[in-house]
This record gives sequence, C-alpha cells and structure tokens, in this order.
Amino acid sequence: MIHRPKRRTLATALTLALLPLAGPAAADPGPPPVPAPQQQLVPGVPLTPYHPWQLDTPDQGMAPFVYEPSAEEDAVEPVEPPAELDALIEYVPPSEVVHGRAAPHCSKRTGPHQRSVERWLRLSADGRQSAGDCAAIRKFQRAHGIRPPIGFAGPVTWARMRWLTAVRDPRALKKCPARSYRIACVDQARQLMWVQKGGKVLFGPVAVRTGKRSTPTRGGWHKVFWKHKNHFSTIFRTPMPYSQFFSGGQAFHAVYSNVHATSGSPGCVNLSFRDAQRLWNKIYKGDRVYVWGRRP
Repeated sequence: MIHRPKRRTLATALTLALLPLAGPAAADPGPPPVPAPQQQLVPGVPLTPYHPWQLDTPDQGMAPFVYEPSAEEDAVEPVEPPAELDALIEYVPPSEVVHGRAAPHCSKRTGPHQRSVERWLRLSADGRQSAGDCAAIRKFQRAHGIRPPIGFAGPVTWARMRWLTAVRDPRALKKCPARSYRIACVDQARQLMWVQKGGKVLFGPVAVRTGKRSTPTRGGWHKVFWKHKNHFSTIFRTPMPYSQFFSGGQAFHAVYSNVHATSGSPGCVNLSFRDAQRLWNKIYKGDRVYVWGRRP
C-alpha cells in the first residue's frame, strides 16, 4: 500500500492561523522550523501483486517524484507481443472484406490518402482511384509486405511511403534542430520520430502515433525526466512498456496494438513494441525532446 503525506489545504491553514493561542503570551519564538523534506512516491495501483513497482501518475500534469525503478525491476522485460502485432496490416473498408478475408480483386475504392500515394508513385494525382492506380499501389504493397495487397490507399500504405522518404533522403530530417547533444525528434505532421546528435541520426526514423486533437502531444522543447520499463497506466488501464516520460504524463512508449491506427493517442508518442524496445537504450534521463507540427 502506498502512503501519501497528508497536505493541508489553504483553507485549513488559514483556519489554524486564526485560532487563539492556548496559554499566556510568550516571547517571539522566531521563524518556524523548516520541515524535513518528505519522500513522495508516485501514486497509483499495481498491475499485479507480482510487479508491485508498476505505478502510475493519475494527474497527467504532475511529474513523478522520488520513485526510481530498481535494477531488479529494470531487469524484467515487458511481455512480448504477438508475432503479427507489428505486421503492416492495412485498414480497408468493410466492403472489401469477405468472410473475414480481403477480397482478392483490385480495390475500386478511393482511399483516404489517394492523392498523396499517387504523387509518391508519380502517377496522375487526381485523387481518384483507377485501374492503373490500383495496379501500381498493389505492386508497392506486395513489395513491402503490406496486407491485404488490394491497391487501397490507406493509412498504413501512406505511412510506409513517408518512412521510406525519410530514410532515403537525409534532407527530410533537417526540420529538427541540430545540436551537440542528443535530441529525440518528433515530427507530428509525418508521424515519425528519430534521435539525432550534431545532425547525425543515431536512431530511426520510425513510425509513431501522436496525440489526437482533443489530447494533443505537447509541442516544443521537453526533457526526458523519468524512465519506467514496466509502466502500467491506471488512467487508461493499459500497459505502457518502455515508457520514457518527457512532459507531465506524456511519454514515448510501446503499444500492444497497431501503431498506424487512424485514431490518435491520448497524448503520448506511441511506438511499435520493437521500436520502443530499441529506443530504450538510445535516449536517457536528461536528454532533450523536440516536438513540432500537427497530426494530420
């Protein structure tokens, strides 16, 4: 059980200050003694009785204090995800699915990223699906293991193209300020993050999922202030493996779901399990984080 020190409210303090002193008046005792600092644990509820360290900060604006994961705790690796979790599975309309499996034909539907995908493939960017568009998109999907390869210009296909552009063209990573120290860069417009130092990329870029409109990931400069490998959120009742907090309750962390999901996160920067696992030893407490742009 976690014991938290009781705090007096302002009203209580004023009430106590106005109470009459007991006994005769005494000489001025001088300034009150400064109380010794009290340890403040991160409040929360453990996920299981076997992992009592899995705590959470219920107030997203309050940073964790004092509690530091032990070496024993950090030696425990988070639960491995299903093998298919990080597979590139495209989101397709229900009409394209027959008895739980995607139809084998080429999709005639115009995808949500049709125009962007057409431009990337150097097709006529009219934003409307055609037989030629579908064949070209389908060829790309098959080459990169995107399933089902039916030529639908969905979010996973477009995310893969954005990632390829960033990997192939170093100029695409110039939007993050070059400094002599490590910076975890988060490009919300392209839903990518990487780590660089002095302009040299040390990690990534990798695909991420940032906050949705109602719970945006906070932009600007931040600093990694707390790392918790086996974190469990008592706010959202879900595990947050490899959490690295940089702004209140917002952190880099893995998700046991598709990082390309069309809905945004509650504010954190979500990564695939493998990417979050690799990022764990690429940035450290005190490293800077720079976030810019807006999630499409």
